[in-house]
Amino acid sequence: MTPERSGCADRTGGDPRRGAWVARGMSCEGSKESSMIDETFIALSRWQFAATAMYHFLFVPLTLGLSWMVFMMESVYVMTGKVIYKDMTRFWGKLFGINFALGVTTGLTMEFQFGTNWAYYSHYVGDVFGAPLAIEGLMAFFLESTFIGLFFLGWDKLSKRQHLAVTFLTALGSNFSALWILVANGWMQNPVGSSFSPETMRMEMTSFFEVVLNPVAQVKFVHTVAAGYVTAAMFVMGISAWYMLKRRDLGFAKRSFAVATGFGLASVLSVIVLGDESGYELGDVQRVKLAAIEAEYTTEKPPAPFTIFGLPDDKAMEKDAEIQIPWLLGLIATRSLDTEVTGLRDLMARHEERIRNGMVAYDALEKIRAGDDSPAVRHDFEFHKKDLGYGLLLKRYTTQVSDATEAQIAQAARDTIPPVTPLFFSFRVMVGLGFVMLGLIVLSFWYTIRRTIQDKPWLLKALVWSIPLPWIACEVGWFVAEFGRQPWAIGEVLPTFLATSSLTTGELVFSLAGFLIFYTFLLVIEMYLMVHFARKGPATLATGRYHGEAAGPRPGYAPAE
Repeated sequence: MTPERSGCADRTGGDPRRGAWVARGMSCEGSKESSMIDETFIALSRWQFAATAMYHFLFVPLTLGLSWMVFMMESVYVMTGKVIYKDMTRFWGKLFGINFALGVTTGLTMEFQFGTNWAYYSHYVGDVFGAPLAIEGLMAFFLESTFIGLFFLGWDKLSKRQHLAVTFLTALGSNFSALWILVANGWMQNPVGSSFSPETMRMEMTSFFEVVLNPVAQVKFVHTVAAGYVTAAMFVMGISAWYMLKRRDLGFAKRSFAVATGFGLASVLSVIVLGDESGYELGDVQRVKLAAIEAEYTTEKPPAPFTIFGLPDDKAMEKDAEIQIPWLLGLIATRSLDTEVTGLRDLMARHEERIRNGMVAYDALEKIRAGDDSPAVRHDFEFHKKDLGYGLLLKRYTTQVSDATEAQIAQAARDTIPPVTPLFFSFRVMVGLGFVMLGLIVLSFWYTIRRTIQDKPWLLKALVWSIPLPWIACEVGWFVAEFGRQPWAIGEVLPTFLATSSLTTGELVFSLAGFLIFYTFLLVIEMYLMVHFARKGPATLATGRYHGEAAGPRPGYAPAE
C-alpha cells in the first residue's frame, strides 16, 4: 500500500520511509484507512521462515563441532607423525565438507527472505539487524569458504603446520559465522544498543558494542556452539561404534571414538552449565518466555519449584498433575532464595499498563508526524517510547490505536503470552535428551579409558541408535527460543504480524511448497552421501590400508588396533 492509497501523501511528503509506516496501518490525522491483518498470510510467512530455518539448522550443529574435531585430529598427526591421525582427519573432513556445502546452500536462501517475505521488518530494523549479518558475510563466511578449499586441495602443496593452520582457520570461520548470526538473533530477543527515531521512522543503532556484548547473544552463542560440539561428538561416536560392532578398522574406530568421547564429555557438560546460565538470563530479560516454558501461570512464593511434568491448560491458565522439585526454578532463574519468578497472569497485568503507555507514545508520534513537535508532545513520546511496541499490538484489532477499547487492550495483553503447552513439553524433550546423551557419553568415556569399549556391544548399539538425538534436541531447542519470543519479531519493539511483506497468499503458498521440495531434496542428498561414505569408512581414502580395499594393507604400515 502506497502513501497515496492511504490518503496520506500530503503527510508523508512522498517519503517512502514514512509511507512504509502508513502502509502498516498508522493513520494520518483524519485518515481512517489501514492495511488489513490477514492471519493466513502471517501464518504462511512464519511457516516458510520456520521451515527453512529448521532445515538449515539440521546442517549447522555438525559443521560447528566437526570442524574443531577435525582440527584436533590433525593436531595429533602433526605432533606425533602417525599416519592414522592424518587418515582420520581426511575421512571425517570429507563428511564435514559434505555437510558444510549443503549447509551453505540452505543458509544463503534464508537471507533473501528478509527482503521478500519480511520487507517491513527489514525496513524497520535493517540498520541494526543488518550490521552483524554483513560482518558475518564479509569476515566469517569468506574466511571459512576460502580455507575449506585449501583444506581439501592443500595436502600435497602445504607443509604439515601450514595445513594445520588452514584447518584451524576453517573451524574458526565456521564458529565466527555462528557468532555474528547469533549476535543478530540475540538482538531480536533483547534489542539493546538501539532506539526508535521518529524522524526516520525506524530503529537506529546507538551502540555497536552493546549489540555485540548483548548478554542474551553471548549466552545463545556459547550454548548453541556447545550443542553443535555435542552433535559432532555423538555423530563420530555413533559411526565409530558401528565399525567396532562390525569388527573392522578397529584402530581407526577406537581412536576416532576416543577423540569424540573426550570432546563430547567437555561439550555436554558445557551445554548443561550454559543452559543454566541461559535460564538465568531468561529470568532477567525474557520473563515471559521463562514463565511460558515452565507453565508458571501464577507467581509462586520464592524460591519457585521446577516442574518436571505437568499438564498445562492455556485456556484456564492452570497446570494439573504436577511433579515438582522444590526451589530449583527459583535458584536457576534468580540465583537467590527470596526473589520471585513472575507468573504469566502478573506479567499480563503489567503488559496492559505498557500497552496503555504505548497508546500515549503512538498518539504523540502521530502528532509529531503531523507537524506538532511541541516540547510537551516530544516529552510524551520520549517518556513512553520504550512501550511503543506494546501499543502496536493493538493494530491487530483497531486502526485507531489511541482510541482502543478496554476489550481490545485486554486482548492485546493476552497476545503477549505465547502458547504455553508446546513450549512446556518441547523444553522438557530438549532437557531430557541432553541428560540421555550425558549418560551415554559418560559411560563411553569410562569404558574408553579402561580400554574395554569394544567389549560393550549394548553401549555401542545404543550409540548407533542415538545418532539422531542431538539433532532432535537442537531443533527443539531452536523452536523454544524462537516460538517463545512470540508475538514479537523484535522483542517488545515490533510485533510479528506487522513485519511481513505485501505479497499474496498464493505467492506464499507457491514459494513455501517450492522451498519444502528443494530443501527436502537437499536433505535426501545429505543423508545419502553421509550414509554412503560412513558405510565405506576410511576405505574411501583409497590408501590400501583399510577394510574393503582391494589393494590390501600397504607394506610398512602397522594397523593401530
